[in-house]
Amino acid sequence: MILTRLSRVGMAIALGALTSCSLRLPNRTPPTPNPAASLPPLAPPDQPNGGENFIAKVVAEAGPAVVSIDTLRMQPSEEDGFLNPFPIPDVPVRQGQGSGFIFTPDGKVMTNAHVVEGASAVRVTLPDGRQYAGKVVGADSLTDVAVVQIQAKNLPTVQLGNSDTLVPGEWAIAIGNPLGLSNTVTAGIISATGRASNEIGAADKRVSFIQTDAAINPGNSGGPLLNAAGQVVGVNTAVISQAQGLGFAIPINTAYRIAEQIIATGRAQHLYLGIRMVQLTPELAAKIRQDRPTWRLQQNQGTLIIGIAPNSPAAKAGLQAGDWIVKINTINQPTPQQIQSVVEQTKLGEKVTLEIRRGDRQQTVSLQPEPMPPELYPSSQPE
Repeated sequence: MILTRLSRVGMAIALGALTSCSLRLPNRTPPTPNPAASLPPLAPPDQPNGGENFIAKVVAEAGPAVVSIDTLRMQPSEEDGFLNPFPIPDVPVRQGQGSGFIFTPDGKVMTNAHVVEGASAVRVTLPDGRQYAGKVVGADSLTDVAVVQIQAKNLPTVQLGNSDTLVPGEWAIAIGNPLGLSNTVTAGIISATGRASNEIGAADKRVSFIQTDAAINPGNSGGPLLNAAGQVVGVNTAVISQAQGLGFAIPINTAYRIAEQIIATGRAQHLYLGIRMVQLTPELAAKIRQDRPTWRLQQNQGTLIIGIAPNSPAAKAGLQAGDWIVKINTINQPTPQQIQSVVEQTKLGEKVTLEIRRGDRQQTVSLQPEPMPPELYPSSQPE
C-alpha cells in the first residue's frame, strides 16, 4: 500500500508540473516515414539470409535416394492345423523399421545388418511413395553393413565421399526415418573420428566409428551421414541413449569395401589372428600383476594379449596370453585398434610380423591371418 500511494503522489506531482508548464514548442510537420529506409532489404526467396542454404541443397540432392526399410517376419496363425482341415497360412508381421540409401541406379541399397537381421521379408519405400520388395544380398555382423537389392532401374542415387579425409568440426547431415518419421533431416558436426568399438560399448564390431552430434534416433539406422558437399561419409548405426549428441556412424570407406565383397560373393570375409587384447592402463596393469603373476608383466601401457583362440594363426605361431605387443609390421607399440586395422587390411595369403615381449624376453613371430570361422562372428544387435 505504501508503494501504491507513493506512486500516486508522484503521478500527481508529475501531472501538476506538466499542467503549469508554459513552455511552447514550435509547430513542426513530422516527416513522412520511409519504410524502405528503416527495414533491411529482403533476401531473394532462394537465398535465405543472403546466402545459399547448403543443407537444403544437400537434402534436395541426396534425399530422393534415402529409403525407408520395413522388415517383416512370418507369424504362425493361431489356428491349429491338426484341428482345422483348412489351416490359415502364416501371416507377415512387422518386425522393425530402419533406413537405407540407394547407391547404384539398378537398386542396390546399403543399410545396417541389424536392420535386416532375422527378417522373413523386406519392404523398401522411396520418398516418392514407390514400394519394392527387397532381397537381402548379404549382411555382415562384424561391421554392421548389409546390402539389399530391389528390382528397379534408373533410380536416384547418393554420391559417396571419402571418410578418410574427415576432420572434427566439419558439417554433418543425417537423413533417415527415426521412429517412422520419413525423411527427417538433422544437422550437426563431426565430433570425432576413429572411435574404437570398445569405447562406445560395441567391442564385437570391427569398425573405427565416426562420432557426430547430429541427432540420430532408432529408425535412423542405415541412413546416410553426409558432408557439406552432399557426399555420404558414413552409415548411421548407433546412439548412446543415456546421453545427448552422441551418435555414431560406420565410415563409408569401410562400409563400401564390405558392400563390394557382399555383392561379389554374398558375404564379407574377415581375416583374424585369434587373439584377445586389452589396452593397458597403470591401474589395469597393477591388477593383472596381482591376478596373473606368472605373466611377469613389466609394462603399464600398450597392448597385452589376454587370450588365444584354439587352432587360430596365433595359436599356431606359439603366442600366449600375457604377451605384450611391441610392434606389428612397422607400427611401434600399437593400440588394439591399430592391430585390428592392420589385420583387416591384410590380403589373404599375406603375412604380418609381430614383435612381442614375454616377461624379460623379446621375440619376433610371423603370422598368416586366416578367414574368421563363422562361429566366431557376433550376432547383430539392434540399437
